[in-house]
Amino acid sequence: MADDESVTTEEVTPSNNSSNNVSTEQCQEYKVYKRRWYILLVVGILNTSNAMIWITFSPIADVTTHFYDISSSAVNWLSLVYLIASVPFGFLATWLLDTIGLRVSIVLCSWLNCIGSLLRVVSCLEVIPKTYQYILLITGQSLAACAQPFVVFCPTKLAALWFSGNQRATANMLSAMSNPLGIMIANLVSPAIVTSGDKIPFLLQIYSIPAVLSMLMATFGVCSSVPPTPPTVSAEEKSEPFFIGLKQIFQNKSYLILCLSFGTGLGLFTTLSTLIQQILCPHGYDNTFSGLCGALLIGGGVTGAALTGLILDRTKCFEEVIKICSALSSLAGVAFSLLSRYENQRILIAFSITLMGMFGFSLYPACMETAVECTYPVAEATSSGLLFISGQMQGIIFIILMQALAYPLPASESIHAMCNTNSTTGQVDTLDYTGK
Repeated sequence: MADDESVTTEEVTPSNNSSNNVSTEQCQEYKVYKRRWYILLVVGILNTSNAMIWITFSPIADVTTHFYDISSSAVNWLSLVYLIASVPFGFLATWLLDTIGLRVSIVLCSWLNCIGSLLRVVSCLEVIPKTYQYILLITGQSLAACAQPFVVFCPTKLAALWFSGNQRATANMLSAMSNPLGIMIANLVSPAIVTSGDKIPFLLQIYSIPAVLSMLMATFGVCSSVPPTPPTVSAEEKSEPFFIGLKQIFQNKSYLILCLSFGTGLGLFTTLSTLIQQILCPHGYDNTFSGLCGALLIGGGVTGAALTGLILDRTKCFEEVIKICSALSSLAGVAFSLLSRYENQRILIAFSITLMGMFGFSLYPACMETAVECTYPVAEATSSGLLFISGQMQGIIFIILMQALAYPLPASESIHAMCNTNSTTGQVDTLDYTGK
């Protein structure tokens, strides 16, 4: 897009608690450009596509094991590879965003995501020997996993560089929540389409469409990392160099506490998204209901995050929102873990997981903005990126621990299970994750 496109003009007054420090800068008129919405749309579609690829097989784990002739652990690795790749590539994405720029990061991410998605489609072709299908599948999944940190770290950078101060939290929320939106879509679409193994190729073809679309939009439509003129005073200022910023972050106790607590919540969410079908199916809940629960988790979360983003833009009560939502999401999570142990509790399970998502996801925009504020002048991608890396690292630990702690369902209870227990056919093992 050309630099001389029509723009919206806004007068932006930077927040400053000191009444003695009023300068002419604060009365300066700043411009925000319409093209920011196009870039936001590209990041949103890319984020949605990447999340759909990540969670594709979680609601249909039992069918996937049969189609690819693999174990349930191999299916879990299709999700786990996202968490593992996010650690090294998370640091790379943070460095790239802060030093090279937003455009290169978005374009690189879109190509990795697109190629990974297309490799998954190729893995289903009949001409591919059965022994190589899973190799191609996890290779494609791994490429998409490498793309995830780039697009997940983009929202705070995009909001800071392109949006005015009173739109930052909302822009951050819109672009960031497209990731859980993709998870919600996958939780609904995967079990709806894949009623049998022969439907998996069609499912992967559908999921490749937004991947190709976002790649084309990013490559030919995102032409610059920054607008011609900054939208705010803070956007004009240079951030600390990457490694100096890292050093400052690890000396910031408030940030480290935020990083640990937010990471725990994110890790639990990724674990639940990965294992939800395997948690519910032993207790009489089919794939459709498991997918519905995953969708409700996200649907409630997107609603909560949207409201929170609007509230934060007006009130700036970040600390209060974080504390209240943390407590309420924890209570809802405990309720879900208890209810999922029993049969015929669909309404209560659905209600509890909706509340868990609503309050849990409300933390996302609050924590991201708080991280940026409490680490200033460290670059936005660095402060928000480490939160995400913390969550992925804890997610790896939680998934491995849950699989290790789960035990075979007793024969007396397996009559109610909605998942197969015949390991010789490659179908999912029926394990009890709820404990006794």
